[in-house]
Amino acid sequence: MEWLTNSIYYIVPFIVLLGVLVFVHEFGHFLIARLTGVQVTDFSIGFGKKLWGFTDKYHTQWKICAIPLGGYCQFLGDADAASAHSDKNVSLMSEEEQKKAFPMQSPWKKLAIVLGGPGFNYLFAIIIFTMMFALMGTFNFPPIVGDVISGGAAEKVGIIKNDKIIEINGHEIKNFNDVTTEIALTTNGVAQVKIDRNGEIIEFNVPLQTMEMEQNGQKVERPMLGVKSINTLELDPTKLTWLEAFIESCRQTWQITVNTLRGVGQMITGKRSSQELGGIIRIAEMSGDISRKSGIVDFIAFMGLLSINLGLINLFPVPVLDGGHVVIYLVEIISRREINGKIKENLFKIGFALILALMIFATWNDVVHLFRRFFA
Repeated sequence: MEWLTNSIYYIVPFIVLLGVLVFVHEFGHFLIARLTGVQVTDFSIGFGKKLWGFTDKYHTQWKICAIPLGGYCQFLGDADAASAHSDKNVSLMSEEEQKKAFPMQSPWKKLAIVLGGPGFNYLFAIIIFTMMFALMGTFNFPPIVGDVISGGAAEKVGIIKNDKIIEINGHEIKNFNDVTTEIALTTNGVAQVKIDRNGEIIEFNVPLQTMEMEQNGQKVERPMLGVKSINTLELDPTKLTWLEAFIESCRQTWQITVNTLRGVGQMITGKRSSQELGGIIRIAEMSGDISRKSGIVDFIAFMGLLSINLGLINLFPVPVLDGGHVVIYLVEIISRREINGKIKENLFKIGFALILALMIFATWNDVVHLFRRFFA
């Protein structure tokens, strides 16, 4: 029965999570296409064999397919779901059909349709966070030690993983941001740290150790405790007004975007290990862990976080991704001429190869990570 339990805690939440995010993304493309008069021929959640579907009065075929690892919107006049090629028979369509065909639209309309997917991912995250902040309160990372930096100040005095920091220099610690603040305010180089270890209160005098960190894109040295936060959210029941909640959700969304871009930049420049890059398997593992150990609030917050990442990644200027289309349409708008079809085809081939290589690398990282988790 263990396989059944694992399927409930890992496979089912993952399919629900990915299905919702893919639907939101593709619905963004779909809605903008409808509003601009472009015919959507297919709206699919998943790839491969159709399991279920129907055709609406606008002749759009809605379907759920066997491989739940993505989805697509295909428009009238496109030869494929990625809009990489136009149907050879577009020129033979009637005048009425050409008005609704994607390849016959202006670059401005195409740009709006392409941006609809990532835009809806961001909007979905903002809606999730706004509702959470207004109805339940804000969320923070609790002051629980998720990891101890090797050779750091905390490790030297005996602070260990899962210790809960409850007080620093006589000031109560409510979340992990308070830890950073109080350590920065320590004046004599020694922090008085009180922790809760399985109900036992232990006090440490910690001589802080100067360590290098990145701040606003620059490396700085400052005294640090040498601990990392645990990746679990904690809810502060203090509710915000709807306006305050909306503003805070926009701020959080922006901060998540900036941090993600900074992390990608650090991987590219070698300042951060590329082994941290995860793929589908890592997402399934994380969604399963959250559904197993935490509640629905953490799962919904995780969904909002992933929605931001999905929107952001799709904006990367790589052909095949939405961002690649954005670059192409912007070039066409500026140059006032359409890019040669052969050039587009070669760009999409390169983009597909890059995405495939990245997926293979991320999957390899996921497999190594799982092996270390269960067998190391």
